[in-house]
Amino acid sequence: MATEALSEGEVPAGESGRSDAICSFVICNDSSLRGQPIIFNPDFFVEKLRHEKPEVFTELVVSNITRLIDLPGTELAQLMGEVDLKLPGGAGPASGFFRSLMSLKRKEKGVIFGSPLTEEGIAQIYQLIEYLHKNLRVEGLFRVPGNSVRQQILRDALNNGTDIDLESGEFHSNDVATLLKMFLGELPEPLLTHKHFNAHLKIADLMQFDDKGNKTNVPDKDRQIEALQLLFLILPPPNRNLLKLLLDLLYQTAKKQDKNKMSAYNLALMFAPHVLWPKNVTANDLQENITKLNSGMAFMIKHSQKLFKAPAYIRECARLHYLGSRTQASKDDLDLIASCHTKSIQLSKSQKRNRIDSCPHQEETQQHTEEALRELFQHVHNMPESAKKKQLIRQFNKQSLTQTPGREPSTYQVQKRARSRSFSGLIKRKVLGNQMMSEKKKKNPTPESVALGELKGASKENMNLLFSGSPAVMMTPTRLKWSEGKKEGKKGFL
Repeated sequence: MATEALSEGEVPAGESGRSDAICSFVICNDSSLRGQPIIFNPDFFVEKLRHEKPEVFTELVVSNITRLIDLPGTELAQLMGEVDLKLPGGAGPASGFFRSLMSLKRKEKGVIFGSPLTEEGIAQIYQLIEYLHKNLRVEGLFRVPGNSVRQQILRDALNNGTDIDLESGEFHSNDVATLLKMFLGELPEPLLTHKHFNAHLKIADLMQFDDKGNKTNVPDKDRQIEALQLLFLILPPPNRNLLKLLLDLLYQTAKKQDKNKMSAYNLALMFAPHVLWPKNVTANDLQENITKLNSGMAFMIKHSQKLFKAPAYIRECARLHYLGSRTQASKDDLDLIASCHTKSIQLSKSQKRNRIDSCPHQEETQQHTEEALRELFQHVHNMPESAKKKQLIRQFNKQSLTQTPGREPSTYQVQKRARSRSFSGLIKRKVLGNQMMSEKKKKNPTPESVALGELKGASKENMNLLFSGSPAVMMTPTRLKWSEGKKEGKKGFL
């Protein structure tokens, strides 16, 4: 069982510039392998999608690239490799047939200089990169040329696949640095490929906008980094691997510029022709674009530690693809989902807050309703014996069967019957009787009319709240019970 794995393009463990997290805890059945570190790759699903479903992966990445930069039909076709690169001066890369023929001859000889980039060639060149990491303080590194004789010896050794002892003192750092530039310069196409040339020009033009939406002259670094991250994802694997090794070397070199006098921009002047410029063109062919290309190369050196991480939304899309969930097409989809989720949480919190705020008002309404009912019952109880009093008492007894104060409703149907008629309206019809009684009540107010007026004043909502058994507030008024004496004919309140 293997417990250590390197993702494609990774530097072996222990090399500088490594950004992967190391986990020291391993679950393993083989006791001899326990305790060995494993490498956690946060881009695992991204790499898996790239290798297993390249068409889906390319569509996902390109759709997000076109969201950031404007690529017309021809330039988009160039990015996809559907048409060849066309340069303004009529110059262009060497013909495909001639380039393939020369590469085939070099491959038959086993040489790596001038051949298409392969993993075997990168393994040979890595000896040079590893040595230069240990000699970054040399003044004028990559600018001062080395000895041509020693460079030829190194070149032949690398072409033959020989392991070189660069620590023997036979070679100088400038020899190794110059040979690295020669290797890049003799590649059939630039390290960032011809297909990506126009996309890099558009990335250099990404600028910030002011408050009024007008474009400024300030570069939008965040968008440039995001666009480069996406563009590097669709590079051929050998190109991406060597680019990562090279940019990390140049980044570490620029950090020692107080010793070697080589800033990021100085290094960009040395390497932009080999990394970005199309082959078989001169500075005159590029005209105004040469400044953009050199500045773009310097930007890549300065931010190299961020450029080889897939954007978070690409990681999430790749993860969801393999977990069987819906795959989002772009960053905007994920932002929309996150925004909707946040708004739903805020809405639920607001509703909960409103319910809490409404509880004191509902409790106050419940209390007023209970007091009004108690006063009405007391007034009816103190009325002299009459047919009217018996009617009211019978109504109270009937109502107590469906919703006795203090008793919880047993079923939903009981609640519904209790709400089907207005209690106050029923009492009005029973008590007032006819129009004459109504006129008499207006002229000579009695305690009965006062009590009934109070009952009319109680809102329909309050009465419904009392007998509806609302789940928000359950009313618990005092239980009323009537009993009628058999012999004396008197009523009592128990």
